[in-house]
Amino acid sequence: MGKAVKPGTADGSASATVIQEPSAWLLNCRIMHERLRPKRHRFVYPAFYVRVDLDRLDSIGNAWFGVDRHRPLSLRRRDHGPCDGSDLAIWMRAQLRAAGLHEADGRIWLQAFPRVFGYAFNPIAFWFCHDRDGGLRALLAEVRNTFGERHCYLLHAPDREAITRSTVLRCKKVLHVSPFCRVEGGYVFGVGETRGNTSISIDYHDARGLLIRTALHGALVPLTGTSALTALARQPFLCLGVVFRIHWQALRLAIKKVPFHGKHPVADPVTDKSSTQS
Repeated sequence: MGKAVKPGTADGSASATVIQEPSAWLLNCRIMHERLRPKRHRFVYPAFYVRVDLDRLDSIGNAWFGVDRHRPLSLRRRDHGPCDGSDLAIWMRAQLRAAGLHEADGRIWLQAFPRVFGYAFNPIAFWFCHDRDGGLRALLAEVRNTFGERHCYLLHAPDREAITRSTVLRCKKVLHVSPFCRVEGGYVFGVGETRGNTSISIDYHDARGLLIRTALHGALVPLTGTSALTALARQPFLCLGVVFRIHWQALRLAIKKVPFHGKHPVADPVTDKSSTQS
């Protein structure tokens, strides 16, 4: 996301005013999840995220949303990154340097479910790391499960060029997420960013191939008091609803007799040789 330029005169002269883009956005979206086998299982539900500029966190806030403040909607530094309340931008840039991603030297945006009346659960939060020209150079997917565990997948283009809609981002699966899946295979991410809209796809491949498709698509609007209140009014139980849906969909999978592997499944001797594919 770059800076917007607004004409400064009505007569079409060259004078222009550079307008600083908002330091926080609200993403109203729909999330689709589809399991392909052994029984097809698909659902779609609405959600909203906040996306914040990590270098401007101290300037973000209104009557309905705040950072490290008691608000109906909030974001807390200690919920992300090092989870100790320290500076998130410093932490993320240290991860980029350690990975040799020196091209990602621009703005960093964190997209996550906000706390709603103090409660939050983020199955996945995204860190968008840009270069100084606004190109997306790295994506950190911060994944949590319902057991309180977390893992961060740092993704970049194979050639370390800017990430575009056609870029394929791959990583090996490390964290146990669902008892209906083994910890094997890997994820394929895709990111599409246009001004005002964003889309993210995540395909999970186990040792037998594509198993689960997940897609997120929505519209970005500035995070103001009005937009925050509107989102809250539409979905006052956002995070509680996420946790409820996770368990409800697990029940539906059990009813469909989808194999249950548990939290620490035994390796499948038939497919274990392929379990490190990404």
